[in-house]
Amino acid sequence: MDSFMLLILFFALLYFLMIRPQQKQQKKRREMLDNLRKGDDIVTIGGIYGVIKALRDDKVVIEIAKGVNVTVLKNAIGQVLTEHDDEDEIENEENTEMDIENK
Repeated sequence: MDSFMLLILFFALLYFLMIRPQQKQQKKRREMLDNLRKGDDIVTIGGIYGVIKALRDDKVVIEIAKGVNVTVLKNAIGQVLTEHDDEDEIENEENTEMDIENK
């Protein structure tokens, strides 16, 4: 009975020290990739800086120099340098709604 409780304690400790933080990190990365927008400044996992010009399902077109566009997988984006404000998101939603109404 004593060793069984020790085993349960070990797995609980393993979960809270290793598995749970990894799940949080994966969720944060997934949210970052889902919130990408045209015009965002990004850094790829290879260290290439660029600006997002177009978004597709699993690909992103980035401009790394004037007139030089590169297509990369979304998973190749390591960091978003542009900070989004809630006001920007509300404004973009309003502009999108206005564009739809005008068409």
